[in-house]
Amino acid sequence: MAWPTPEGAFPSALLAVNILGSALIGVLVPAVTDRAAHPLLRPFLGTGLLGGFTTFSVHAVDIERLIAEGRAMVGLGYAAANLVGALFTVWAASVLTRRVLKRSRRACGAGGRSAS
Repeated sequence: MAWPTPEGAFPSALLAVNILGSALIGVLVPAVTDRAAHPLLRPFLGTGLLGGFTTFSVHAVDIERLIAEGRAMVGLGYAAANLVGALFTVWAASVLTRRVLKRSRRACGAGGRSAS
């Protein structure tokens, strides 16, 4: 609602939200699974909160609308951009988060050893 797609335009706002949500999932999964967190935290935040934030259900409607308007190539491009963008972003965010967490653990461990 805050970033409407003009009639006949490429649904870039929804693409951006889906990619941002995927990045947040990429941060969430290693942050929660690499720590002793409650077992329901990951599905609550991932499926519940971020599942509601992303708009993959609207994504399917947009593809159907684009195809019905005779813009099948735009619809297929949009589908591919969502898929590739989301997969790449969740992977990249996950890799970066794990690196940050590993450095953080090393820094905490090194600080603890030098103090003794």
